[in-house]
Amino acid sequence: MKLEKVSQLLYQLKIVNQEMTAKFEKSTGYSITRYQLMMILKCKGRCSQSQLQNELKIDSAAVTRHLKLLEEKNLVKRERNKENNREVFVEITDKAKNDLALCAKKHDDSLDASQQILNIGLSDLEEEQLLELLTKLTQ
Repeated sequence: MKLEKVSQLLYQLKIVNQEMTAKFEKSTGYSITRYQLMMILKCKGRCSQSQLQNELKIDSAAVTRHLKLLEEKNLVKRERNKENNREVFVEITDKAKNDLALCAKKHDDSLDASQQILNIGLSDLEEEQLLELLTKLTQ
């Protein structure tokens, strides 16, 4: 791919990211990273902070900042590993599980796709293809 095309592609991704991230946060009340962090914990159960860092592909300081904010809101619990004091385990709280369920219900209960704040205007097939292509780019 020519450099000009790469630049156009990256710029469009940047714009879409900014717009969709703002819509996501407005709709859910959570940053996309914090929401994803809680979803990882909900799906996988108790994880170490380093596991979360690897899953989210962010640095350890960022994980710590996100967890601190979520812990202050009683959305996650952190606990030191009794066998290795340097390791911290994290788990999602029932409050967070309820909040995530409410976010999903609010989104899914919209009368039609045109009323969903996060509607991106793609068919189910296009959404799947886009997700596959973006995943391919990050591997």
